[in-house]
Amino acid sequence: MKILFFILRKEFRQIRRNKSILAMMFVMPVVQLIILPLAMDFDVKGVNLVVVDNDHSTTSQKLISTVTASGYFKITGDVLSYKEALQFIEKGQADIILEIPPAFERNLVREGKQQLALYADAINGTKAGIGSGHLLGVIRSYNKDLEINLKAAGIKNDTGRIDITYSNWFNPLGIYKYNVVPAVLVLLLTLIGGYVTALNIVREKEIGTIEQINVTPVKKWQFILGKLTPFWIIGILVFTIGLIVSAVFYGILPVGNIFLLYAFAMVYLVAVMGFGLLISTYSSNQVQAMFVAFFFMMIFMLMSGFFTSTDSMPGWAKLISELTPVTHFIKADRMIILKGSGWQDVKAAFFYLLAFAVFLNGWAILNYRKTN
Repeated sequence: MKILFFILRKEFRQIRRNKSILAMMFVMPVVQLIILPLAMDFDVKGVNLVVVDNDHSTTSQKLISTVTASGYFKITGDVLSYKEALQFIEKGQADIILEIPPAFERNLVREGKQQLALYADAINGTKAGIGSGHLLGVIRSYNKDLEINLKAAGIKNDTGRIDITYSNWFNPLGIYKYNVVPAVLVLLLTLIGGYVTALNIVREKEIGTIEQINVTPVKKWQFILGKLTPFWIIGILVFTIGLIVSAVFYGILPVGNIFLLYAFAMVYLVAVMGFGLLISTYSSNQVQAMFVAFFFMMIFMLMSGFFTSTDSMPGWAKLISELTPVTHFIKADRMIILKGSGWQDVKAAFFYLLAFAVFLNGWAILNYRKTN
């Protein structure tokens, strides 16, 4: 233990002297946790809409007023033809075209029905889909409040009708940042645990101190534990700061057991540190370790359920996603913070992370060659 104590003291001194590492491990995660959820807001608002009103009636004007009053749309053009409206789409000045046909009011009164035309710019598929959905919802609401439909509903009030009500559990207002913030916190731990650990150990190879350590009586487990422990402690501190930032800036407080959340964070940090250690045993310099770590970090980010649900992925991608520890921690993190899930709900993810930590660290230790 005395040898381990000296290694730990050396590592903490080295970290304290390197101001860039301290900034990268403490300042950057906090700034990213504040900025990223705001920038990654998938709640689509401010959809640019061009209106082609070929009727110019009281009913059509009321429809346009209802659409603008919803708060989702901004009228960027009111033109006389579809060809003029299409130019707004081509120039990127509009996302959706709403075309009201001639005799719109007359057909509603005489025939009780009339079609509208919607054209969406599908280059941004997410904005087009959600924006069109919002517009259809506004039109359905407007249609239900039309005088002709209110009278028809009064005549047919004796017929059977099914009313559907729904609610969003654990996120009543459907705010997207509640879904993003816990996932960003997991990715920040991944960067500290995997990225920084890999670069720190490879740095010993570049400056030549690894050779000096290899000829000492220091055992492999003592060297590796001494290298990983400081970053494990820093990772827990960053996780704590992240929870405070989530509460102060976004009002997100863990609903579940905070000790269970920390247990997941502790095991997960050991797992990703084993991953960083494994990269360092195969890399000969920091540039090589950086690119290998970046390659896997991109896979972890894109296939962990961070942006899209893993259930919507093809079978082969879902299999890869299930094999990555980030997927399981993001899922458990969201369940504990937002749903208040207990041990029985997340124990499978915990044991998977534990197995992953043992496997990666064991592989890294076996692959590390120390010669006296």
